[in-house]
Amino acid sequence: MRMSRRVFYSFNYGEDAWRAAQVRNMGVVEGNRPAADNEWQDVSKGGDNAITRWINQQMQGRSALVVLIGANTAGRRWINYEIEHAWNNRMGVLGVYISGLSDRDGRMSVYGRNPFDDFNLRGKVLTSIVPTFMPIGYSSQEIYASIKVNLSAYIERAISVRNMYA
Repeated sequence: MRMSRRVFYSFNYGEDAWRAAQVRNMGVVEGNRPAADNEWQDVSKGGDNAITRWINQQMQGRSALVVLIGANTAGRRWINYEIEHAWNNRMGVLGVYISGLSDRDGRMSVYGRNPFDDFNLRGKVLTSIVPTFMPIGYSSQEIYASIKVNLSAYIERAISVRNMYA
């Protein structure tokens, strides 16, 4: 029997919040509660230390970090922090491309660069270690269905991979 997993979703809020909400609302795994705009404004007013504390609190007790990769996810400061924090805290880490999911206006984003390209572990680029998944399908509905069917397995794979790097 597989244990219930709790995950933290990392994504580019400005561009991909709608797509991330679709994944979070699938109900496949328990995800972190999204910060409401006014809550995030309050946190961010506290500066870098407040943001760091908020992220750390949100990630506490999570099994894995799911980086939802859109057009401009890679290289973002807080996403990089979340990746490093999750890895250093022995969480499973994985990426799922969401460029094929539509936003609220029906637009799909373009395929983005892999954020794990920016990290090295013992001389290896993290991209060669961390599982990253490209959902299959041509329409937003097909990609949504692919993520929904496979997300739990993606998470289990990421946790298994992380355990190999104790």
